[in-house]
Amino acid sequence: MTVINAPAPTGQMPPARTGDNLLDADAALLEGLRREGASQFEGPCRELGEILGLPETIELGFQANEHPPALVRYDRSGTRIDELDFHPAWHELMDLAVTRGVAGAPWADARPGAHVARAANFMMLAQVEAGITCPLAMTYSCVPALRLGGEAISTWEPLVAGGVYDPRPLPAQMKRGALIGMALTERSGGSDVRSSATVAEPIGGGEYALTGAKWFVSAAQSDAFFVLAHSPGGMSLLLVPRLRGDGALNGLGFDRLKSKLGNRSNPTAEVELDAARGVLVGDEGRGVRAIMAMIGGTRHDCVLGSTAVMRLGTAEAIQWAAHRAAFGRRLIDQPAMQAVLADLALESEAATAGALRLARANEEAHRGDAGAELLRRIAAPVLKYWTCKRAPAHAAEALECQGGFGYIEESRLARAYREAPLMSVWEGSGNVQALDVLRAVRSDPATLDALLSELGEAHGGDRRLDAAIDAVETEARRVAGWRGGTPGEHPARALTEAAGDEAGARRLTGAMARCLQAALLVRHAPAPVADAFCATRLDGRGERAFGDLPTGIDLQAIVERAGPGSSERAS
Repeated sequence: MTVINAPAPTGQMPPARTGDNLLDADAALLEGLRREGASQFEGPCRELGEILGLPETIELGFQANEHPPALVRYDRSGTRIDELDFHPAWHELMDLAVTRGVAGAPWADARPGAHVARAANFMMLAQVEAGITCPLAMTYSCVPALRLGGEAISTWEPLVAGGVYDPRPLPAQMKRGALIGMALTERSGGSDVRSSATVAEPIGGGEYALTGAKWFVSAAQSDAFFVLAHSPGGMSLLLVPRLRGDGALNGLGFDRLKSKLGNRSNPTAEVELDAARGVLVGDEGRGVRAIMAMIGGTRHDCVLGSTAVMRLGTAEAIQWAAHRAAFGRRLIDQPAMQAVLADLALESEAATAGALRLARANEEAHRGDAGAELLRRIAAPVLKYWTCKRAPAHAAEALECQGGFGYIEESRLARAYREAPLMSVWEGSGNVQALDVLRAVRSDPATLDALLSELGEAHGGDRRLDAAIDAVETEARRVAGWRGGTPGEHPARALTEAAGDEAGARRLTGAMARCLQAALLVRHAPAPVADAFCATRLDGRGERAFGDLPTGIDLQAIVERAGPGSSERAS
């Protein structure tokens, strides 16, 4: 295991950070796992954390990115197959993830905390290779949508939730496990899915024939895809298998794979649908509502992915600074660097606390807890907006801590930096999330009450937080009270007020997120962490450079907590 107080080597590069157990080396993650009800899964999570810290496992992430998948259009006999050819490292990582319950397995586990433990495992896996998290996220999140589909698609849930990775290109009835993807985005744009030009015509027997094109199909190797299309009853959601029962392609033509900024190990394709057969998911004409049953989960996984980027950046930066000397001292002992590392650690711990609290809300909501569903409804877009916005800036600062090494591919942070913007783009951009928050508080004030109740658990713990919560409540209740103007009000005034709320939606959503993170830290984190977060995130200064901290903060305590071995000391 890396030791923070190791003497700085002379004339050498710092050693690679390997040998850490990713659970035991992360106090915030371990404490959150216990706090949010997943203590009984601590052992299996620790086993996975040990595997993910091994140098050979870390190397798999590098290999999967250095050898991205290739589209194989034809087999040796000339038959069109459109299969994906992966490096063995991809399959090793996917098998590890699926068998360890990071895909659909928690849905078959009735024990409380199963979904929280899955969230912790997801964050650890994403630090080794983020590309595999896309198929994992969609396969995990598809189950609530599958359950809307009735008997026609009931056979898919056991394949998704069985904890078996089966990459063989076979029809579903011949497989032991399956992956599910999404084909929503068209050339007309991603967020406005109602503009889809794909059509679905009934062909009898409960099946539809889909014709159109999808511009961004992620995890293109999936065994089936959720597809939005216009059917006679309106915009509908359909499940379209990749292969038909005889093993032939199901009317899906894979035109090309995208060359992306990051997430290179995960294949994303442009796909043509030519009479592809599918079955309805949910009610005809209610496709957007049906797909939201899935997107609620994938949005949460975007929060997890961004949190993983921040944890990796924090740990790598601290490791580097502990082993790098300049001007006669280790970097980690120099106040300016200490301030940067502490600030990175604050952001990472706050994101971890929020992500795991959201995981518990999601789990409890799926188990029928109405209060948890209200909290999930508003906390999901709040945290998705803020956490995913913070990750790119955090990744850039962590990379800078390594200097020139951080900018080359041997560093794990170059890949993380390319990955960081992805989670803000996928499953709804920042504006989509902020406007979703406005819709939530306006359509059902109980969602705002649920958030305020959660924030109220920290009342009296910090005067700065109390003041920030009061300000958020005042603004949110004003926004929630707008109903399109009052009788006799001039229309222009009502429109101006509505436009002003929309223009300020990001401001309100960000304030909610910071209050939620601060409330969790005030309740659960050590005093130096909670005090520093409130002092720097609730001061109304807006955007700050990392390391721009006021005096009086216990920098050393914060950095030591975030470094390797921190959770052993904390426990």
